[in-house]
Amino acid sequence: MTINEKLATIQTKFKSKKSRFNSFGKYYFRSAEDILEATKPYLLELGVSVTINEELIDNHVMPIMQTTATVSDGENAIHATALVGVDINQKGMQTPQQFGSASSYGKKYALGNLFLIDDTQDSDAVNTHGKAPKAKNTLTSTKDPAFSKARAYLKSGGKLDAIKAKYALSKEVEAELNTL
Repeated sequence: MTINEKLATIQTKFKSKKSRFNSFGKYYFRSAEDILEATKPYLLELGVSVTINEELIDNHVMPIMQTTATVSDGENAIHATALVGVDINQKGMQTPQQFGSASSYGKKYALGNLFLIDDTQDSDAVNTHGKAPKAKNTLTSTKDPAFSKARAYLKSGGKLDAIKAKYALSKEVEAELNTL
């Protein structure tokens, strides 16, 4: 079995529970440790190992952690990389915590890239961090003052998609704006 076939076996059979709970955001998530634990049954079965390497990249704006996750069968290897900025101005954290947080994220995302963990199933993809999503404004009448502004915006070269990103348009309003 090639290294590609071994990795594909792990990617298709891989299951990792979200065993951690964030009490601030009220959601469950999986950590790098959870992902590594879920890979262990495949290591001996497929004759592979998984390693993680980190490198600090200083770009003079913000330190960046480059994390590389590797699956190897001793002869061949496949790598996946993640880059995570280290926020050295993060309030409430000591420097080791800032780097540790970036390291944890880097490991999680490098492993996620390697094993094709779907981000839509991960809490970070849907976490609002306690903030409700902003509701769209509605624009349902050509008599609404916002309609005049939208019309002027389009006449000056603006795009209808930009208006639709800000407003939920009625069919009547959208049809009228499409004529401009």
